[in-house]
Amino acid sequence: MDISTGLLLLLVGIIAGGYGTIVGAGGGFIFVPVLLMVFQLKPAVAAGSGLVIVLINAISGVVGYARKGQINYWMGMTLAIGALPGSLIGFLLLQLYSSNFFYILFASILVCLGIFLMVKNTSVQLNRKQVLLEGERDGLSSRNAEFESVDIPSVQSKWLLPLGFLMGILSSYLGIGGGWLLVPILIYLFHVSTHQATATSIFSLCIYSSAGVFLHFYYGSFDWFTIVWGGAGVTIGAQFGVIMAQKIPGKIVLQMLSVLLIIIGFRMYLN
Repeated sequence: MDISTGLLLLLVGIIAGGYGTIVGAGGGFIFVPVLLMVFQLKPAVAAGSGLVIVLINAISGVVGYARKGQINYWMGMTLAIGALPGSLIGFLLLQLYSSNFFYILFASILVCLGIFLMVKNTSVQLNRKQVLLEGERDGLSSRNAEFESVDIPSVQSKWLLPLGFLMGILSSYLGIGGGWLLVPILIYLFHVSTHQATATSIFSLCIYSSAGVFLHFYYGSFDWFTIVWGGAGVTIGAQFGVIMAQKIPGKIVLQMLSVLLIIIGFRMYLN
């Protein structure tokens, strides 16, 4: 690969890192499809390289979100503990099934989730709980809105470990992290505010993606050229994403996520 390819990877990394940090999903869900469709990497190598990019993106994003005080560390650690064994299973599945099934599963999940988020966030009316969570009622600040969502009922908290387990499998298998699914679940099922959900998702992703990265490194399913240039891009993009996330309403964040998921999903089907 030449310098022009590296610069293209850098640009993609900046875009993926910024967008991924804003929506709490890491940059993998942009980066991996690009590696598959544009750079024609094998699925296992694309997933391995993409997961390393996700980890770099998450580390950079965590630094920014920690300064803003938006991370729920207890929730993030619980999710990460459940995700660690899931990462191992996801990696093993990737070694067995990584051909057409990889594309079909990836595309189907992205399109379905994107449509769900689009429908949920194009409604004109918001109920009282949604308004409170977004901090848009009576001039509440986003920090106050986050405070309302910190206390998770025990009935719901017992699902954090299995949820983390699922995120770990998806993260290692698809190489894109699980934040694109985790963020909507935290918002709609656990009633966490959008901005806290994205920050907590990035934090847990930073922990559990490291297990999948170790496995991919051990088996050599990665591309160093892609990691160096893409990693530099997502590091820069993540810092821009943290800054922009503070200025964008939570509903717009979810709309951004839904549009991107649908576009990428259909592109994967066509490929």
